[in-house]
Amino acid sequence: MRRIVKSFGPVEVLKEVDLDIHAGEVHALAGENGAGKSTLMKVLQGVHPITSGEIEVNGEPVKIRNPADAERVGIGMVFQEFSLVPSMTVAQNIFLNRELRSKLGLIDDRAAEREAARIFADLGVSIDPAARVETLGTAYWQLVEIAKAVAKNATVLVMDEPTASLASHEVERLFALIERLTARGIAIVYISHRMDEIRRVAQRITVLRDGRVVLSDRVADVEVAQIIEAIIGRRLASDLVYRERERGVDDRVILAAEHVASDTGLVDVDVTVRAGEIVGLAGLMGSGRTEFARVIAGIDRPSSGTIRIDGRTVSFRSALAAQRAGIALIPEDRREQGLVLEHSVSANLTLPVLDRLMAGILVSTARMRAMTQDLVERFSVKTADPYAPVNLLSGGNQQKVVVAKWINTDPKLLVMDEPTAGVDIGTKTEILDIVRDYASQGNAVLFISSELPELLAVADRVVVLRDGRTDRELTRSQINSEEQLQLIIQGEAA
Repeated sequence: MRRIVKSFGPVEVLKEVDLDIHAGEVHALAGENGAGKSTLMKVLQGVHPITSGEIEVNGEPVKIRNPADAERVGIGMVFQEFSLVPSMTVAQNIFLNRELRSKLGLIDDRAAEREAARIFADLGVSIDPAARVETLGTAYWQLVEIAKAVAKNATVLVMDEPTASLASHEVERLFALIERLTARGIAIVYISHRMDEIRRVAQRITVLRDGRVVLSDRVADVEVAQIIEAIIGRRLASDLVYRERERGVDDRVILAAEHVASDTGLVDVDVTVRAGEIVGLAGLMGSGRTEFARVIAGIDRPSSGTIRIDGRTVSFRSALAAQRAGIALIPEDRREQGLVLEHSVSANLTLPVLDRLMAGILVSTARMRAMTQDLVERFSVKTADPYAPVNLLSGGNQQKVVVAKWINTDPKLLVMDEPTAGVDIGTKTEILDIVRDYASQGNAVLFISSELPELLAVADRVVVLRDGRTDRELTRSQINSEEQLQLIIQGEAA
């Protein structure tokens, strides 16, 4: 891709971008949300026609005006939001709109299943081609998407945040598959915010910032700090380093959960969080972290055990009851659980506190505007129009809206479930600073994260869950390194 320019009206979002992708190579594409990564890939896929510039495939200039053009020249894409039809079989999805037919011209599902089985065998993947997609886990949906692209003879495969919803063993399987694909000469464009993954799988990296290429180099030749500095335009300094905070004299136990069990997988969980404290909740996928958060937030009910909030024993019948008791949950999936996507930024920010905005029996527009402006400024939400739908914001800014709206309820206990999932490093550090600041005001925070560097950057203590039980609790002095904590989580440390 040479000198790619893409404008939407008067706004130039890609500015003379160059990108070289080589056969058999993994090329990482990094940058903050809004840097231009998605737009560049949509240009490559034919979703957006370029304003100016050139695209060559195998040394030949090509015109990519639509997705069919992209497919014809060997460009495939695996989006975060899958395009499979759940009610159809794996094989039917792979050959959708390209159905194999018998000599009589009838759709031949058996032939499709045989061909799909051959593709999976070549990829080293075990999936039943006759299984309905809706019966498969998320990780298998992704593998089906990859097989679908391979079946179309893709020579360039774009993967957008491919590990975002995968467990650690599923990530390993994906990396093994990527290795097989590159061994066949397929080029991979790997879009990710995760530096450890980029350093592990990619040979080259290009960083975009504000629609321009600000770094393009071999991964082995650049340090992580250089990549992060290129992404955010400044040195990271100590954003991902733990900082001691003044805790004040208030040492009340805000959350005391003892022997909590539930029908959703909790067996015996003990967790305490004090005023002004950030407690990290760590564990493998399926360990019970999200299930515990949902019980504390009143979404699911415990089957046994005791929960006390600020010294008072509680038994919530609803999330609203938990909210009234001073608990706020920032959920794992912001789009499905944290936002009303078709509503405005303002409506989402103010939804939990509409009672504060009432003037008689009506909501005061003036009060809503004032609160919206205050929250947008305090939490640095980047939006051209706070009254436009929230789904127009970048993922990082959507997450800031979720964080802002729940902190604005002034909860005694803020429960954060994967609060930086899928956001860029700049937004991640902003959210970590927000968490630190909120705790320094005497508030209690339960911080759930699979990202150990950020967990260690904010947590005063870490509670490790395994198989629905509290496995152990660690103070800062007991945590020597990220590697040690990882071994504990994996159950490989004494």
